Amino acid sequence: MTLDFNALRELKKDQDTFQHPDFYAIDDLLTDEHKLIRNAVRDWVKREVSPIIEACCQEAVFPHHLIKGLGEVGCFGPQIPAEYGGGGLDYISYGLAMQELERGDSGIRSTASVQGSLVMYPIYKFGSEQQKHTYLPKLASGEWMGCFGLTEPDHGSDPSSMKTRLTRQNGKYILNGSKMWISNAPFADIAVVWAMNDDGKVQGVIVERGMAGFTTPETHNKWSLRASATGELVFDQVEIPEENILPGVVGLKGPLTCLNSARYGISWGAIGAAMDCYVSAVKYAKERKQFGKPIGAFQLQQKKLSEMLTEITKAQVLTWRLGTLMNEGKASPAQISLAKRNNVDMALNIAREARQIHGAMGITGEYPIMRHMANLESVITYEGTHDIHLLILGMEITGENAFS
Repeated sequence: MTLDFNALRELKKDQDTFQHPDFYAIDDLLTDEHKLIRNAVRDWVKREVSPIIEACCQEAVFPHHLIKGLGEVGCFGPQIPAEYGGGGLDYISYGLAMQELERGDSGIRSTASVQGSLVMYPIYKFGSEQQKHTYLPKLASGEWMGCFGLTEPDHGSDPSSMKTRLTRQNGKYILNGSKMWISNAPFADIAVVWAMNDDGKVQGVIVERGMAGFTTPETHNKWSLRASATGELVFDQVEIPEENILPGVVGLKGPLTCLNSARYGISWGAIGAAMDCYVSAVKYAKERKQFGKPIGAFQLQQKKLSEMLTEITKAQVLTWRLGTLMNEGKASPAQISLAKRNNVDMALNIAREARQIHGAMGITGEYPIMRHMANLESVITYEGTHDIHLLILGMEITGENAFS
């Protein structure tokens, strides 16, 4: 279905009046630059995303026209140095941008965080200077879009068992295999793909659209992330030139380093979704009357709202501290796992409680609750499932590896 985005924007302009809860004055810990960046992304979301996102979700349409705006507002690789086209910003700025995007929709945040953390970051971290200057500026602007190929149909939480192979034949590299559940795949210009090389070690390569044997079939019939484009990556005897091999890393350290960056962004993004549900629930509880008074006057509803605010506040403090550690280069993978696991679980629980407060209206597109709830069911699984992050923490605590 073709949506009239201009008509939707005009119809619903100025309806989004969101202001974030800040019960512990976290804003006092932010710099003026942090707040300027956050407010710029928030204003863009209010103007460009909020008026159209429910229709996009209902019709399972990815709003391609938003890509240019995401680039202009600096949401593609804000943590990448400016010399390569990125924003040159710190990790708290990156987190705040992801928070505002996911307040709009998890799928829009996914588009940006895949581009920045899973495509631009590995090229910046592990790529050659030629690769950095060739790809990063165009990815930062949104002229080119990318995707990240790690998960396979039979190997999600166990990437070390991947079947995709990169072999050397007659002086060329040949890529065979497939990847699944790949955000941005249907329209991506490039894919950062991880495959097993001839030595049985994980190797990163940059695959470009148009290479013979490379296809990206789209995944349909999703109940979650419906406004995001998801697909597969299929490689059938794809010739990869040597200059497209990422030279800076061999082994699982490569993709796992990228995932840490993405998981960090998710820990902030989930707070945005939780905030949106909470703010909607507070407003509804004050307006909806039953038994002669607003439902917000009843103890059970106050309990729900109080617990929501408590959990959001705890997550805000957690991510701010994690962002400080990231800026200092001190954040460990286990610390990032804790934040991702806690905050997504928190947001999903808040979405469910907010749906209860909204009653039957909570299942409709008049409110953002069910959209966030359905989206978060994907977010709690991707970039490391809820249980995998628990085991990462368990290994950190005990020194015992439960994965083997």
